Amino acid sequence: MDTVLSSAAKQAVIGPGQPFCIIGERINPTGRKAFQEELRAGDLSRVETDVAQQVAGGAMVLDVNMGAPLADEAELMSRAVRLIQGLTDLPLVIDSSIIEVLDAGLAAYEGKALVNSVTAEDDRLEAILPLVKKYGAAVIGLPNDEEEIPEEPARRVELARKLIDVATRQYGIPLEDIVIDPLAMPVGADTGHGIRTLETIALLRDEFGVNMTLGASNVSFGMPDRHAIGATFLPVAISHGLTSAIMDARSPQIVRAVKAADLLLDRDPWGASWIAAHRAQQAAAQAAAANAAATPGAGAGAGAGAGAGAGAGAGAGAAAQPGP
Repeated sequence: MDTVLSSAAKQAVIGPGQPFCIIGERINPTGRKAFQEELRAGDLSRVETDVAQQVAGGAMVLDVNMGAPLADEAELMSRAVRLIQGLTDLPLVIDSSIIEVLDAGLAAYEGKALVNSVTAEDDRLEAILPLVKKYGAAVIGLPNDEEEIPEEPARRVELARKLIDVATRQYGIPLEDIVIDPLAMPVGADTGHGIRTLETIALLRDEFGVNMTLGASNVSFGMPDRHAIGATFLPVAISHGLTSAIMDARSPQIVRAVKAADLLLDRDPWGASWIAAHRAQQAAAQAAAANAAATPGAGAGAGAGAGAGAGAGAGAGAAAQPGP
């Protein structure tokens, strides 16, 4: 079963036989005070940098969240969608808990978007699913309701069943346009959360065959060396049935891990993508070395600066990753 998203010019396909879909998480002001201040002032210039970095990192779809406190989120979402679609042809995820913001983003979007997200709460289903249907979008479903975020995988599946039933029967939304989030919780709070998420993924795959996504950075929240945790968790989750994740596309460690999973699970025929990526990396390194050699006196300084920059970038990524 494939979930097909599109921009005006490009498709992204999420499915068990497809390469794992990397959904870039970075266009999100959560935990980013400077970005929040800029959004309150109506300044979207940082979005351009976020788009460029995620596209360069290998994102296939981009999540867009404009949830800065005291900002006009609906107006910002509409502007951001138009801006991003002028910068890239990647499909988008419209991410907000506010109905008016989802409506504004979907109205501005050219193509078939993914809505992030709807829970199994009755009032949320009644408010969000008509929008999904109206705009012909796909939707991420979260298996929690008014009473709980379930611990037990079986209860999560029960709520996913309710969500799927309401979406397909009452609103005529195709099953392939429902992407379930199995609920990734921080292992720093309870090391049992990881295995419960994996069990949920397997149960959802076996019963419904739906595509799934999750906030990959949620798993490592509060722990040191977060990218190593993400790079280990995602391939295991992919082997259980996870088909996409909202993740840090700027992290080569995590991106390489999911690309290696594609190779090992026979989703990269003849290893063509893996080999092409390796050759591109080699070519870039050779070009950088040649450029350094052609600039007298700049080699050592440039190398030191690049090393410091890479270290700073990795630290900033770990500290400032947007939340769920």
